[in-house]
Order: sequence, then C-alpha cells, then structure tokens
Amino acid sequence: MEENILVTQSEGIATVTFNRPEQRNAISYHGWLQLRKIISTLENDNSVRAVIFTGSGNKSFSAGADIKDFDSYRGNSKTAEDYAVAFDGAMDDAENMSKPTISLIRGFCVGGGCEFSMATDIRIASPDSIFGIPIARLGILVGYGEMRRLINLIGTGFATYILLSGRLIDAKEAVNMGLVTKLIQGSEIHDYTYSLAKEMSELAPLSHKRNKKIRDVVLRRTHLHNMTEEERLLPFTNFDSLDFNEGKKAFIERRKPRFIGR
Repeated sequence: MEENILVTQSEGIATVTFNRPEQRNAISYHGWLQLRKIISTLENDNSVRAVIFTGSGNKSFSAGADIKDFDSYRGNSKTAEDYAVAFDGAMDDAENMSKPTISLIRGFCVGGGCEFSMATDIRIASPDSIFGIPIARLGILVGYGEMRRLINLIGTGFATYILLSGRLIDAKEAVNMGLVTKLIQGSEIHDYTYSLAKEMSELAPLSHKRNKKIRDVVLRRTHLHNMTEEERLLPFTNFDSLDFNEGKKAFIERRKPRFIGR
C-alpha cells in the first residue's frame, strides 16, 4: 500500500511529501495525525536542520482536507472539534518548529493545503500554482489559527477578499499579496529551494530557533513594553552560546563556521 506522506532526509534537510497525487495530495484525517507525528520526530532530530514540505508530482502541493472524510470525522460540531485536534494541531506543530521550514509549491495549493503552507516560514512557488481558501463554497469556517496566519501574511483586506470571495488566485496575484515568498520557474524550483534550505541548514540553529521566538513575540504582542523578563532577555541569550563563539572565531579566521546548536 502506498504511503500517503513520505519522509526523506539528506545532508541535514528533511523532505515531507504529501503523496496522494490522484487526489491532488489531499490529506485525510489520519494523514493529519501522521503529519503531527512526523513533525514531532523531525523537531526532535538534531541532525535535521531544515524541513521542506511539498506535494507529489507537479500538479498539486495539496488540496487540503479530504472532503470524503467529512461524514465520518466532520459531520457535526462535536466531530469537527475532534477533527481540529488533528487538522489545526498539524499546522500549529509546523508553525512551532524551531527549524526553518519551506513549502515548495507546484500546482494547486488550496483549502487546508494553503492554510498549512502559511504555517511554514517560507513559501516558494512555481508560476503555474493556484491558491485559495474556498471554504464558503462548503459552508464551513476558518479556524482562529489559520485566520491569524492569513492576516499576518497578507493583511485584513486581502484576507477578507480571499475568504469572502471564495476565489482561486494565480501565483502572481499570490506573491503580490504576500501569500507567496518567491516565484521560481518550474524547471528551477527544486534546485533553488534545496539550495536555500542547504544555506539555512549551515547557519546557527540557535539563531534560527530564537529569531523565530522573537518574531512570534512581536506578532503576539500589541506593545513591547509589557514583555515578560524571559522575553526581554531573549535577544541577548545567544551571546552566551558556543555557536556565537564559533561564529566569531570563524569570522576572524576567515573560515566556514561549524555550528552545533548550543
């Protein structure tokens, strides 16, 4: 039986592939649960320095939640709440990863697939990609976490337009909105994305981890004057790390640093 989600790893870069090309890489209820386990494993694997999420084939990143699951797992408000533990949980887990995450997007990136891509740090897309969150066509609602990510990325106006229109938008419009980080031609997108991941994997893991924490503090707080003491001191913590001393020494010695994440 073919696996619905594939995981490979090479030179510090893990690749997570949604592997249901005949269903536009839609993710089932059990697929979201599997994804949560995969993310947890990769987060706790110190040999993994960056993670790429992508879809099998060239026609779809992911069409999101598998609608065939809805009768069994999302048929009413109670089952929908249970389903959210898997669905929203996978996105929260991806967003909370301490390592750089990239969505490599070709083709359809809609519904839960689009929402999941927003939980990653960077979205690299081919010009033929299609985006949207057409949940109003199904009569369902966006979750708070997904709404927050959407507004943080593209602002209230564009977020409202995408949700209320139910329209699908092309890659050029998506990048103009800020939904996509960068457009790369399909023939070049694989090499570009893996080159970017390789560059990031060779930088200081503690810098990645704590810069993401600082970003999240800024996004979470309206004002920065009421931070906790831990939050206030966070920007200074790396000066006590082995990685900082290695980076400083490597710069002086004009060599490539060897970071260990401590």
